[in-house]
Amino acid sequence: MVSTTSPPESHHPDALTLEVVELIGEVVARFHEDYEEAAAEHSLTGAQARLLSLLCLEPLPMRRLARRLKCEPSNVTGIVDRLEARGLVERRPDPADRRVKVAAATSEGRRVARSLRESLRFAREPLAGLSEGERVALRDALRGMLGVV
Repeated sequence: MVSTTSPPESHHPDALTLEVVELIGEVVARFHEDYEEAAAEHSLTGAQARLLSLLCLEPLPMRRLARRLKCEPSNVTGIVDRLEARGLVERRPDPADRRVKVAAATSEGRRVARSLRESLRFAREPLAGLSEGERVALRDALRGMLGVV
């Protein structure tokens, strides 16, 4: 017996969706370029800057840092070693499990991370040209894409 059902249609995105995806890609590329330049101005690699930024949010064990940075724990150890040598990060016992060490940003590390964030130039001027309502709409759209409430 021959099947009378047609094969499922492939769902191709419309032209507007494709354009938005391309624009998001360009924004991401420019942000990364700006972030790498800002990190270099603070004598940091991009990976060091990202790790320092994460540690400004909360102290983290090496394995969790590695998962967040999507790299091997041994790589994180080397990055933490270099940041620790500069006085930007310190290792301390995890309050929840004293057998585990966490990495934490020092006050100098938080100062450098704040300065790095403030030196990011890529989006500052274009965002300043938007009204508050437009910035809120953009923020809400990005949160929606990321599933963040």
